[in-house]
Amino acid sequence: MRAVGVIPARFSATRFPGKPLALIAGTSMIERVWRGARTAKSLARVIVATDDARIADVCRSFGAEVAITRADHPSGTDRIAEVAAGLDCDVVVNVQGDEPLIEGFAIDAVVEALRDDPDVPIATLVHAAEPGALADPNRVKVVLDRRGRALYFSRSAIPFARDSQPRVWQHVGLYAYRRDFLVRYPTLAPTPAERAEGLEQLRALEHGHPIRCAVIEGWTSAAVDVPGDIAAVEARLAARAAAKDGR
Repeated sequence: MRAVGVIPARFSATRFPGKPLALIAGTSMIERVWRGARTAKSLARVIVATDDARIADVCRSFGAEVAITRADHPSGTDRIAEVAAGLDCDVVVNVQGDEPLIEGFAIDAVVEALRDDPDVPIATLVHAAEPGALADPNRVKVVLDRRGRALYFSRSAIPFARDSQPRVWQHVGLYAYRRDFLVRYPTLAPTPAERAEGLEQLRALEHGHPIRCAVIEGWTSAAVDVPGDIAAVEARLAARAAAKDGR
């Protein structure tokens, strides 16, 4: 399968305007995401999809390929679907632009999960839930079936621990789509659970399209939602550097 990574990036985020250009330890977030995605062995190309000239200029300055999209897209998925319509590939990976510590092996795991399950149109990523994730609505939880497919995603604590605490999986917003399905995805009508949870992936499940989940270890999400999250990412970068120096 030929896979292409697309990073959706918009300037006017409600909670954090200009987020893609925010500096993390001296480097813009969008550059960190792009460089992380470029280490994925499964991606033939990595493209930044944006409607903003400021983001496009910065991306071109460090060598990224840029696709200029319409400005009226309601979500990042719609934005990458516009780009996907013009790509010659089998798989398109939505690499979230707010995951500055993304690593190539995590992307490879999602592409591999899609390749290994030919009956699903989407694959995504999960890892063991971090401390505090159950009570945090910003960290999405997912329940899997025995085949590794998603049963449900929620901001609430799932599954409910009636007698003993089962293992809890935390979702990472990294998706691999079969290109033909992605192009059609924005035409699917929004669904009740999607609206209630504010989770776009539930639209696929409610329309009967299964989602395969790749379970990984050795990496956890470090998403930047608000300006205050940058300090936590910088602390992880510093800890990573210190660990390398100590070896």
